[in-house]
Amino acid sequence: MTKIRSKKAEEIIEELIDQYAFADTSERPWIIGFSGGKDSTVLLTLVWIALQRIREQMPYPYQLRRPVYVVCNDTMVENPIIASYVEDVLGKIETAARDQNLPIIVKKTVPKLEETFFINVIGKGYPVPNNTFRWCTDKLKIRPTSNFLLEQIDEKGEAIVLLGTRYEESSTRERSMRKHEVQGKRLSKHNNTPNTYVYPPIKDLQLEEIWYIINTVPSPWGFDNSILFQIYSDASADDYECPTVVTNKEHSSCGQSRFGCWTCTVVKEDKSMSALVDKGQHWMMPLLNFRNDLVANRNLSENRSATRRNGAPAVDPDGHKQGNYESHYRARILKELLQIQKEVQIQKPHISLITNQELIAIQVIWNRDMIFDYNVGEIYKKVYDKDIVTNNMKSLDLTERRILKEICDDNTDYYHLIDNLLTLQESKTLMISKYGLHNDLENRIETFVTERQG
Repeated sequence: MTKIRSKKAEEIIEELIDQYAFADTSERPWIIGFSGGKDSTVLLTLVWIALQRIREQMPYPYQLRRPVYVVCNDTMVENPIIASYVEDVLGKIETAARDQNLPIIVKKTVPKLEETFFINVIGKGYPVPNNTFRWCTDKLKIRPTSNFLLEQIDEKGEAIVLLGTRYEESSTRERSMRKHEVQGKRLSKHNNTPNTYVYPPIKDLQLEEIWYIINTVPSPWGFDNSILFQIYSDASADDYECPTVVTNKEHSSCGQSRFGCWTCTVVKEDKSMSALVDKGQHWMMPLLNFRNDLVANRNLSENRSATRRNGAPAVDPDGHKQGNYESHYRARILKELLQIQKEVQIQKPHISLITNQELIAIQVIWNRDMIFDYNVGEIYKKVYDKDIVTNNMKSLDLTERRILKEICDDNTDYYHLIDNLLTLQESKTLMISKYGLHNDLENRIETFVTERQG
C-alpha cells in the first residue's frame, strides 16, 4: 500500500496498528464519533488505512476481531447541507466496509422523541438555549451517544472511544485534553462513563496537515473529499479562518468553520450559514431568519410565563417574566416553522424540518399542559391546506361536536370541558400509554371547578 507523504500521518497509522493488534489484545470495541467534518474524516481515514495494513501485513483472522463502530449522532436539526452530505458518506462507508470485509459498523443515533429540539421548545415551551441555559448539548448530543456507548459496555464490558480532538483547536481544548491525559499512556479514563477509555490519535495534527490528508489521500471508502473541502470553503466567512496550505490550483483557501444545528441560538451569529447563503445557497435564508428570530424573541416578557414547568415562580424584581414560553408563542413558532418548511420544500422536497412524530407529540404535550386554544392539526392545515398524515388529531368530528353542543344545551363551559377531557383521552391513545391520564383528567376538572367558583 502506498505510503502517505506525511511523517505524522504515517506515525499515527503505525500507532493505530500497534494499539489495535498488539498493545491491547482484548476485543474492546473502538467507537469513533463521526460528524462528517474534517477532523472525524481524517481520523476515520487513518483508522481505515491501519486496518487495511493489518490485513496485508498479518493475514490472520483474529487480527481484525475488534469491531470499529462509526457512530454518527443526528440531532434532527443539523445544517441541512451537512446532513445530506453525511447521509451520503455513511452510505459509502457502510458499502465499502462490507465490500472490503472490514469490521467497521455504521451506527446512527438520534435523540429520544421527548428530547428533540422542537419537542422541548414548541411542545414544552423551553426557552431556546443560550450560554447560561445550554440544555441542547446534553439532550441532543450526549445522551443519544452515551446510550449507545452503555449498550456496548453492557455487552463487551469495556469500550474505547477514539476522538478527533486536536490540541490546536483552542487553548481551552488543549487544557482539557492535557488535564485528563496519563503520561506515557495512549488511553485515559472517560470523564463520565465507567469502563470507558478515551484515545485521541490525531491530537498533534495541525490544521494544514488535516487538509493535506483530506486533499491528497484518496478516501478509503471511495468518496470524493473535494465535496467536503468545497462545503468548508463555501461556509467560511472570514479569510483568516482558512489554512494557508493547499495542494493544487483548484483548491481555493478553505476555512475551518464549525457546523452545528441550524437552530443554534448559543452563538451570537451563525457565520457558516450566513456564508453559505452569501455564496449561493439562497434557499437557506428563511432558516437563518427563523434562527435569528428565535434569538431576538427569546427573552421578551410577553412570550414567557410567570412560572416554570415545575410551578416555581419565574419573575425578576423588575416584573420581567422568565418562565416557559406561553402557549401563543409556542403556536406562533410552530406556524412559522411549518411555513418555512413548505417554502424550502419547493426547492428541496426531501428536506423536513420537523417530523410527523414530533407534531403528534407536541399536541400531546399541549393537551397535558391544558393548552386547548391551539391545535397542531389546525395549524398544519392552515399552512399546507391539507390534513397532517397521522392518526386523527381531533377528538371529535363536526357532527359529533354538533351533537355534543346540543346535549350540553349550548352551555359552552361544559361543552369545552367535555371536549378537553376527550382530547386528553385521545392524547394517551396517540402515545400508546395511559400513564398519568387519571391525573390529567382530574387536573382539568379541578381547573374547571375553580374557574366556575371564581
